[in-house]
Amino acid sequence: QVQLVESGGGLVQAGGSLRLSCAASGRTFSRYAMGWFRQAPGKEREFVAAFSWSGINAYYEDSVTGRFTISRDNAKNTTYLQMNSLKPEDTAVYYCAARTGVIKATAVGAAASYDYWGQGTQVTVSS
Repeated sequence: QVQLVESGGGLVQAGGSLRLSCAASGRTFSRYAMGWFRQAPGKEREFVAAFSWSGINAYYEDSVTGRFTISRDNAKNTTYLQMNSLKPEDTAVYYCAARTGVIKATAVGAAASYDYWGQGTQVTVSS
């Protein structure tokens, strides 16, 4: 069983930055494929960014490309999402997700590809 705990959410003005963290349990974190999703009120959960289990390949949803950066520190069992140039439309609950194994590149954006989820952290961007 893998437990994920997100932190770092909050209220920020448009144009500002936040860094989300996701701490994971388990001894084989370096082999987890990690992802970030978000869900705004009244909308479905959507993909934001992901790492393959190798940590070599990163994937981003088009609207965040160039503004968000996913990274990981295997020594700390932690994945990060650096969010810059935030916009009001980025307001959502952000969830960390993990899979203990490989996810095909074509499937990293699908929530069903992940086995474990955190509780979410609220990000609110004011205009």
